[in-house]
Amino acid sequence: MTPPSPYFNPIDPAVIVASSNAGLRRQILQNLTSSRVRAAEAMGGADALGKLETSECQLLLLDRRLPDLDAEELLQIIHQRFPGIDVLLLDDAGNPLLPSEWRSASACRLFQTINRWQAPAVRSAVRSTLTAEPLPGMVGQTPSMNAVYRMARLVAPRSTPVLITGATGTGKEVVANAIHQLSPRAEKPFVVINCAAIPEALLESELFGYVRGAFTGAVQSRLGRIHAAHGGTLFLDEIGELPLGLQSKLLRFLDQGEVQRLGSSDLFRVDVRVVAATNADLAELSARKQFREDLFYRLSVFPIELPPLGERREDIAALAHHFLRKLFSGCQAPALAAESLRLLEGHSWPGNVRELQHVLERASILAEGGAILPEHLGLAGR
Repeated sequence: MTPPSPYFNPIDPAVIVASSNAGLRRQILQNLTSSRVRAAEAMGGADALGKLETSECQLLLLDRRLPDLDAEELLQIIHQRFPGIDVLLLDDAGNPLLPSEWRSASACRLFQTINRWQAPAVRSAVRSTLTAEPLPGMVGQTPSMNAVYRMARLVAPRSTPVLITGATGTGKEVVANAIHQLSPRAEKPFVVINCAAIPEALLESELFGYVRGAFTGAVQSRLGRIHAAHGGTLFLDEIGELPLGLQSKLLRFLDQGEVQRLGSSDLFRVDVRVVAATNADLAELSARKQFREDLFYRLSVFPIELPPLGERREDIAALAHHFLRKLFSGCQAPALAAESLRLLEGHSWPGNVRELQHVLERASILAEGGAILPEHLGLAGR
């Protein structure tokens, strides 16, 4: 019989796992004790309270289904009697839930709670349970990406404006599209406009539309992109490049839900969910008076930040195979040599996920149907 881990410590645990599900307790305890975290188990609410009285526990992982006490009532008791202890509710699979008093907060609250602990082993062990289903079109299971998935799934059912931030090439449009697909608006249009790609003189007419004769060349009336997104989602990419003169008009639309076409005094009410994205620091631009502060606050009701690829190297192998399968849909994708994968994982990826995709497309052509070797990647001098 295998002896118990020395870190399974029922006398002085740092973490207590409270659940009547023995399999769930065993799975989480194994993760914790293998990471040298002092851990103990409790079979119910009363058992958990007793252990909290006699230990210096830092964290209680609490199954919402208890055999003896209501989990939310137990939460209130714990917060009153043991205010210094962090508590995470677990579902049947051991995934953290938001306690009732946290439901108005974002999923980042979970990570903020975890990050308050000093022991890296505790953070690592508990983060291993913080997995979420990837968004449509996305690959990766690092903690930072799991946070993105959870945040996006939390906000998708609502009409709340979302601001997606991150460096160029991190997949901001993919996240925006996923939010649309997971929302009740999925059957309606997903309209994209790149604020940096359209000349300022044309951008207003693209957004709001115009009537015949509104300006030279307006030979017929046209609806704008906002109107075209009625019932669906408008994705404003590179929102930091939106000219100041248009920012006030966009703010009016966000506040009033009305569109006025160029050359007309008529107002049209539209139902549009706005998701914006930028690689710029809008707060800094606002401080420099280069972006309207009120528009920044209106757009950033629910911010989601995407991590650069260099900070999620564990996902590179999965991303590489995903892109190769997409490139060779219906055909056998070329193998990726072990040395090539090590080279990919060691690269800094200033262009992020988009750069990885382009490198693999070029390499798969140079490989001529064979395995992708390091010389096909073209990364040696980069």
